[in-house]
Amino acid sequence: MLHETNFMGGDGMLYKYEPHCHTSEGSKCSRIDGASLARFYKYLGYTGIIITDHFYNGNTAVPRELPWNEWVAKFTEGYKNAKKEGDRIGIDVFFAWEYSIKGNDFLIYGLDENWLYEHPDQLGWHYREYMKNVRADGGMVIHAHPFREAGYIDHIRLIPRDCDGVEVLNASMQDPEVNRRALWYADSYKLIKCAGSDNHVGKREHLGGVYLPERIKSVGEFITLMKSGKGEIFADRYDADNEFMRV
Repeated sequence: MLHETNFMGGDGMLYKYEPHCHTSEGSKCSRIDGASLARFYKYLGYTGIIITDHFYNGNTAVPRELPWNEWVAKFTEGYKNAKKEGDRIGIDVFFAWEYSIKGNDFLIYGLDENWLYEHPDQLGWHYREYMKNVRADGGMVIHAHPFREAGYIDHIRLIPRDCDGVEVLNASMQDPEVNRRALWYADSYKLIKCAGSDNHVGKREHLGGVYLPERIKSVGEFITLMKSGKGEIFADRYDADNEFMRV
């Protein structure tokens, strides 16, 4: 269900989360650092954000020639900077990443920095093996903007048996058909429906995310709520006068 207005649950306001955003420390295409991203979402009244920087096989900002452990340490800096600031100002910050297959992107939730350290061979895994191992270890795979088209994407790749869900609302997609097709995909295979802003810049006109009925303490709790159908997707935007509003 898409909420286009402020939603009140039985126990009061639902908790508001951004599950898809990028820091300049970890993602080459991002123009906002982790601490600033935390401040931006705090200003908007979000309960929490999940940092999903581009992984080694995507548009990472971290030099790939680094030894694996050094690469992982650098890769997590954006999240750590966001979390440090979030702890200071009162917004929850969690860790995830965006895994890529020839331009097709998958959000990996529920695994931590230690999991990355413990699997230095993961770059050699076939993508189906990657998804299998992620899910076997308690992670969740969400296919981000599955119908996005771009010059660097040689073909649209759908792997419904290897995913848990689909990002049916990606606020960065200018063509609404991309999200409509994603919704069709999720409905066709009865997959979890997720949403996010795919935010690389901070302040932007269109935003989106997920309302949850309780404040989560971990990404594991996020996964549990999403799998139980308790996540409610929403869309937000700024008006012409740069005042925040819901639509």
